[in-house]
Amino acid sequence: MKMIQAAAICLLLTLLSTHAAMAMPLNSSARAVVPGELLQLISVDYRALKDSPTAMALKQQVLPDNLKQFEGSLKGIGIDPDKDVDTLTFASFRSGKQGVRGVGIASGSFNLKAVLKKMRLQKFKPTKYRNSDLYPMDGGMLMSFLDDGTLLFGEPSAVRSALDVRDGQTLNVDSNASMADMMSAVDSEPVWSILDQQGTQNMMRSALGDASKIADYDTLKKRLLGSRYTMNFNSGVNFDLAVVTSDSLTAATLSSLVKAGMLYKKMNATAPEKLAMENTTVDSDGANLQIHFKSNDQQFQALMRSDLFAAVSR
Repeated sequence: MKMIQAAAICLLLTLLSTHAAMAMPLNSSARAVVPGELLQLISVDYRALKDSPTAMALKQQVLPDNLKQFEGSLKGIGIDPDKDVDTLTFASFRSGKQGVRGVGIASGSFNLKAVLKKMRLQKFKPTKYRNSDLYPMDGGMLMSFLDDGTLLFGEPSAVRSALDVRDGQTLNVDSNASMADMMSAVDSEPVWSILDQQGTQNMMRSALGDASKIADYDTLKKRLLGSRYTMNFNSGVNFDLAVVTSDSLTAATLSSLVKAGMLYKKMNATAPEKLAMENTTVDSDGANLQIHFKSNDQQFQALMRSDLFAAVSR
């Protein structure tokens, strides 16, 4: 159970939502600011959150304060997240001596002229960074319009680093073959994420728990190359995780470890947690570990009320 939740909560904590239609890949303006030193990218179809009671309940339970603040900031300048934002994307990356940084990218149908007029009336004065206008937001964040329908936001140093990528000062995500390949495998899904090698290694160690002690995990983890996952609320809740490994033997070994961890966890699980594990399949497909979780809305909302879910979603 911890296997599924550890991976899923990484996504849930960034504002889970979905839509029945196929999502669109990142637009060119958004993709242009994603750095090559990418650690994780999460993209969420924001358009129809209200269409899923389960997604709404999940948002209410796990929405972080910084995202609540971001929604409030957008409303303050005349952008209604529920109506005007189509997709919301978050990228975390390494930025030289600055360490790990993160930015958000909101894409949608903005009335840019009206927004800029309202910001002028509120005496929000932009500063220049090369050819970009940077506007202040609540909480010390900055934002910059990449085009009429794409908004970059985040901490000042992170926003400037992302603009450096767009302006050709540093490499973009297309220079990172591993992450670019994983992105192309999932970016047509309504909710998707890709995670780099080190992040995947750490996620799997945490998710496996005591099961990681069965084998020499420090040796095994070197053959974990990255991971990608998707989630949607069409006909219940569906979660798919693929861990990319170096070879089929590694994928099969990892599959066995995950199954062992689930059996161990099941001994002390609550009824909703046991049902969740019964709704989970684990297998290997070539060099990939494949995990699929499916439940109906009622089962998932019962799981959300469990102590284990509360513990991992804090």
